Amino acid sequence: MSHDIMQVFEAEDRGFPAIAVGDTVRVHVRIVEGNKERVQVVQGVIIRHHGGGNDEAFTVRRIASHGIGVERTFLMRSPRIEKIEITRRSKVRRAQLYYLRQRRGKSARLKERR
Repeated sequence: MSHDIMQVFEAEDRGFPAIAVGDTVRVHVRIVEGNKERVQVVQGVIIRHHGGGNDEAFTVRRIASHGIGVERTFLMRSPRIEKIEITRRSKVRRAQLYYLRQRRGKSARLKERR
């Protein structure tokens, strides 16, 4: 009974590609500022992917200006996400890539999956 109720409240699948940890993605996010709305693109590496169903989320890490790392967590079912593009898939052997926080430059590179 409760399983049927959960399916009713489950958000519909938006047709995003299957993402994985280590992928370099471009996330197009709608941002509302006052009465204006614009789309901002966040490009970076997925360092964490967790949850399932409505609770599914992923964290994108990018290097901003002056070498400062910025992480942003997105809910997969959020209506604010316009689209997700995968630009590169990398071969990783970890579920979370938290070690990238201590890496800079060449040591932060990931091998491309072929």
